[in-house]
Amino acid sequence: MRISALAAEAGLPVATVKYYLREGLLQPGTATSATQASYDEHHLRRLRLVRALTGPVGLSVQQARSVLQLVDEPGDDLYSTLGRAVGALPPDGAEPAGADDPYPRARAALEALGQVYDPEFAAVAQLEGALAAADDAGMPITPERLARYGSAAADLAAYDLERMPPEPHAAVEYTVLGTALYEPVLLALRRLAHQDAAVRRLGREA
Repeated sequence: MRISALAAEAGLPVATVKYYLREGLLQPGTATSATQASYDEHHLRRLRLVRALTGPVGLSVQQARSVLQLVDEPGDDLYSTLGRAVGALPPDGAEPAGADDPYPRARAALEALGQVYDPEFAAVAQLEGALAAADDAGMPITPERLARYGSAAADLAAYDLERMPPEPHAAVEYTVLGTALYEPVLLALRRLAHQDAAVRRLGREA
């Protein structure tokens, strides 16, 4: 297909597609003349990935390029690559303050849950910040709540990983998009579940 058809299929202006080409986010098509090129389903899939990263996910072009490099070249250590790819997604974790134990709350919580984790993974800093905010507000996460949340998260993680494609390129893409696009779904479902539970408990109709 020509670039105009590619743009139409992806729901993007032709100018945006050309911009992604110039920035190296989208691979060049197969040249058909000095000024024309042909594109296929591979380009369409890549364009949709770029659109997701720079749109709903909110990455800059430079950040998206870094993630796409991991998709294109996942390397031999898939575990490390997946960690770097997810770590590039917002929100960024706060930098450690240089203390011997920069994330005491997160460490204690993860150890209580019995989880294996990388202390340098961005989500550890995110968890520390969230737990600290809860403490500061006078609503600390109790051990019972932590156990329930941790159990639910572990079930979701197992479900997601069981469905991860075995091919490294596809696995990185699946993990990045699944993390960025499904987390808002989880938040929305939790709030809706709260509404449903409140209606049932308080006996009011929505």
